[in-house]
Amino acid sequence: MNLYEWLERFLNHLYLERNASSLTLQAYRSDILQFLDLVADDQGATELPNYLTLRKFLALLKEGNYSRRSVARKLSATRSFLFYLQRENVIESGKWSVVSRPKLGKALPRFLYYHEIELLLAAPDSKTLLGFRDQALLELLYSSGLRVSEILSLKATSLQLDERLIKVTGKGRKERIVPVGRVATALLVEYLAIIRPALAARCKDKEAVGELFLNKYGTPLSDRGVRYLFQKYIRQVSHKEDITPHSLRHSFATHLLERGADLRVVQELLGHASISTTQIYTHVTKEMLSEVYHASFPRK
Repeated sequence: MNLYEWLERFLNHLYLERNASSLTLQAYRSDILQFLDLVADDQGATELPNYLTLRKFLALLKEGNYSRRSVARKLSATRSFLFYLQRENVIESGKWSVVSRPKLGKALPRFLYYHEIELLLAAPDSKTLLGFRDQALLELLYSSGLRVSEILSLKATSLQLDERLIKVTGKGRKERIVPVGRVATALLVEYLAIIRPALAARCKDKEAVGELFLNKYGTPLSDRGVRYLFQKYIRQVSHKEDITPHSLRHSFATHLLERGADLRVVQELLGHASISTTQIYTHVTKEMLSEVYHASFPRK
């Protein structure tokens, strides 16, 4: 087998043994293909890589317009692949760890204050089909702290609205149950009864679409569609930069901790495998307290 075929075996290994999601597999494939293209000749054949090849790959990434985080991700994916080839006795030990990733600073997550959240959630025109859908979507994103990918994978059957619960499939295809607020539940009940059927009727393919959120054509709403509608509304209510749909997840966690929620409860709600991932929000709340203090205390 050539290295491209080994790549497919590696991705299959990640799927079966590590429960990697489709988005993770897509990112791994893209990053490793970039490395394999570096070691391929004009006929598509590939030479067996060594740590010097990996150094060359790192140098090319640094010369490109990639962020430090992107460089670190691409290098990490490629090293994982090379270690896999080593375990399968395809290549010899190449001292892959000698090629170190760039150091990343710990950037605090971007979030919205609650008054900004209120403005954002009120921005869609709920008198229209798409406006009501957008309001229900934004309310659910904030109320549940779900990732956009988790929201888009929801089926109508995922909802247990009588108990205000949602069954979610998160990273690593792990399932968890997430509670939903009263406002989001009320919106979802009306969305399922009136708005979603009206959107589904627009679909040219009359086979049933199972996804919860639909676009104007009655087909499943895409990640790009969510980001587009989010930017449309956030520009109306906030001048903050780098605010994305994921910022609602950050806001959800920050506001819970600010109001005294236990860190491990927030970890479970977010679906974090490690509590260290959740702990970054404690830094956010400390920063927020400091900001409010310095803005409000009379003796500067």
